[in-house]
Amino acid sequence: MPANSTLMASVASYVISLNSIFNELAGWGYIGIFLISLIGAATIILPLPSLFFVFIMGAELNPILVALLASVGAAIGEFTGYALGFGGSSLSEKNKKWKKEIEKTEKLFQKYGGFWVIVFVGATPLPDDVAGIVAGLLKYPPKKFLLATFIGKMILHLIVALAGFYSMGWVVNAIGGLG
Repeated sequence: MPANSTLMASVASYVISLNSIFNELAGWGYIGIFLISLIGAATIILPLPSLFFVFIMGAELNPILVALLASVGAAIGEFTGYALGFGGSSLSEKNKKWKKEIEKTEKLFQKYGGFWVIVFVGATPLPDDVAGIVAGLLKYPPKKFLLATFIGKMILHLIVALAGFYSMGWVVNAIGGLG
């Protein structure tokens, strides 16, 4: 089996194995996507594929509402990293590596504005827990952090939900064509 076919079969197998979770989530509707996004963003150690759920639910429900609720949930969830950083500022003074990262981030915040750095990181699928922790360490205003995180997540979630809305038929056909 060629590598491309193996990859497609693995992806298809993963999607099929999550079928019961998706069925349960579909039953929860908008509240489900809010909760999945909240939990996914709040967990720093255990990653949850919340973007995958946004994609699926964007195909099943109104993609704009899916993006909105996922973004609100994710912004609230990302506040856990911010709070962790906010409470750990004395630790950063003792740790040279963290001190260097904070200094780099402070320079980025000064050069581009902290708000826009947070929006950019939130609008990408890059891990944004570090940005939240550093924003907390820098005592960045919490309301501005939540707003910037929400805007970034809204951009990302809207793209993903609309991608699900417009391409789910193609994905189902591609997976169905493997068997």
